[in-house]
Amino acid sequence: MAPTVFAQTAAPPAVLNSGDTAWMLTATMLVLMMTIPGAALFYGGMVRAKNLLSVLMQCFAITALVTVLWVFYGYSLAFSTAGMKAGALNLHAIIGGLDRAFLIGLKPDSLYNTVPESVFVMFQLTFAIITPALIIGAFAERMKFSALLWFSGLWLTIVYLPMAHMVWSGPGSLLGDLGVLDFAGGTVVHINAGIAGLVACLVIGKRRGYPTTPMPPHNLGYTVIGASLLWLGWFGFNAGSAAAANGSAGMAMLVTQIATAAAAIGWLGVEWIMHGRPSVLGIVSGAVAGLVAVTPAAGTAGPGGSLVLGLIAGIVCFFTATKLKHRFGYDDSLDVFGVHAVAGIVGGLLTGPLASVKLGGFGNVASLGAQLWIQTKGVAFTIVWSAVLSLVILKLLDWTIGLRVDEEQEQIGLDLALHEEKAYNLS
Repeated sequence: MAPTVFAQTAAPPAVLNSGDTAWMLTATMLVLMMTIPGAALFYGGMVRAKNLLSVLMQCFAITALVTVLWVFYGYSLAFSTAGMKAGALNLHAIIGGLDRAFLIGLKPDSLYNTVPESVFVMFQLTFAIITPALIIGAFAERMKFSALLWFSGLWLTIVYLPMAHMVWSGPGSLLGDLGVLDFAGGTVVHINAGIAGLVACLVIGKRRGYPTTPMPPHNLGYTVIGASLLWLGWFGFNAGSAAAANGSAGMAMLVTQIATAAAAIGWLGVEWIMHGRPSVLGIVSGAVAGLVAVTPAAGTAGPGGSLVLGLIAGIVCFFTATKLKHRFGYDDSLDVFGVHAVAGIVGGLLTGPLASVKLGGFGNVASLGAQLWIQTKGVAFTIVWSAVLSLVILKLLDWTIGLRVDEEQEQIGLDLALHEEKAYNLS
């Protein structure tokens, strides 16, 4: 991710580039599509029919809520560099100020590098939208809608915005100064959301009847469509993080495709060996694992490295989404931890070594071991950060408004119980 617009050292005046602008406008729309309708359909197809609308509603409502909060204070807390100084550890190394609250100072001719700052604001907003939306898969079919809104708003504010600032806000940011490589959101988005999902499903508890009652996906067709939209949208997610229409964006697009395909094959292959047949849900889950794993490495890994990374992610996530979940008995409904957190950890760790020119990468990595250690510290910090703060938010909400619907509502289904609507009226 390129440094933020608020430069702290003298630099040549930025000049608008229409090609960069056109690409970033396109990338922004692609990333928004990842949430609505991509993640909405991907998750919606995997729940039972009586809960389809609740998932679609949650994704749509999060999109609206986060947009408003982003304007109020989100962009400012994530990307303001007021008070930051390279190498200095202070409050502003962790969180931005409020000098850009309500997008004050944003004008049509304001620039971020070679694109309008308004486009950068919108691009980063789409990342802020999809991250809490990813978490809902962990507690699907059992959280109150009111609790979902409060959790999403608080989690964005307390967990996501500081993480985005610590990684992407430029010199003086905590993890940026540490040297952590995260091109498009392995720590900020996927580990962050995946760990929050694990904590959430543990706090809220299992679905009633899990794991003895069969709860198969009600419409895998929706899930395949959603996964396909995610795959397409991820080109905006990763290649758009170059913030320009240049060689870095082109390579990010290529390695994203390679890693995704390799992970789909990796999951498919090991599932075929273990279970004696390949599944549709397996191949799309493997593809998502590859998309997640390559996200932090998309700006520095080469084609060969992305192929290896994808294969590893697909195979590892097969076991964490199936064997590990069943071994420990937690009800991560749609495998948010098993895919997003685990693939994010794999990608976050391997980003360092794969950035080395010795392994075909394009990063400025002097020592593979040293960079791996830096990446390990970044991953560990993200896990602790997300786990602790997510737990605090969830416990606070559980003690006040309550997290979970009652037994009757869960039996009826959230569509009717919370929204008085049905996804399918077939009579």
